Amino acid sequence: MGTIKDYRNMVEQPWGRMFYDLIYRQLDISNDKKVKILDFGAGFCITSNHYAKYHDVTAVEPNEEMYSLRVKDNDYTLVSQGIEYLQTIPENTYDYVICHNVLEYVESVDEVLNELVRVLKPGGRLSIVKHNELGKVLAYAVLNDKPQAALHVLNDNSDEGTVFGNRHLYNNDHLVNSLADAMKLVDAYGIRSLFGLSSNNEIKFTDEWYQSMLELETKADAMDEFKKIAFYNHLILEKKYN
Repeated sequence: MGTIKDYRNMVEQPWGRMFYDLIYRQLDISNDKKVKILDFGAGFCITSNHYAKYHDVTAVEPNEEMYSLRVKDNDYTLVSQGIEYLQTIPENTYDYVICHNVLEYVESVDEVLNELVRVLKPGGRLSIVKHNELGKVLAYAVLNDKPQAALHVLNDNSDEGTVFGNRHLYNNDHLVNSLADAMKLVDAYGIRSLFGLSSNNEIKFTDEWYQSMLELETKADAMDEFKKIAFYNHLILEKKYN
């Protein structure tokens, strides 16, 4: 089990940077018009910092060790709280709400989702990145050579302890259906369908590998066959007009 500092170092590596480059491509927020973005569970504020170059971004992150290691090249507002801050925000405030690898760790998923939807403007978009069970099977069996761990996941033992706490994996359909009254699914992607399966890290530091893999991953992650086996899924939902 690693530490938060280990995780911070990992996101600086090519296989960490590609995770974010894929999200930016998939979310495709135009820089032509300044919008209001809420990044809930912002972690090291990498996504917040990226969008803050052109947009009005609020990063919400209660973990002091994580936000103390944050990226801060651009100006964004950091709020060192959690759901209690969401409850103070007027409804219909944000054009985009980002919630990446967060819901797995919260105690009340429905409560958080309700608040994220409430603060989103009609027509606004909610970006959720979540772990995918089948992707973990490939990672264990192929990258880590641990077939027993892969079998453990296939046997539905999907709760996992990490440095961030207990992680609960949940189903895409369950998430979309729970939001169906207020939100509609407009796009769904995979992330890390392929680039995380090789243990040859040396080649990943070459520009040729990175650019070719980014293009390959971009195409594969939009295909249903690869979405099913990606390590992460990226769901983009739009808030309905009343």
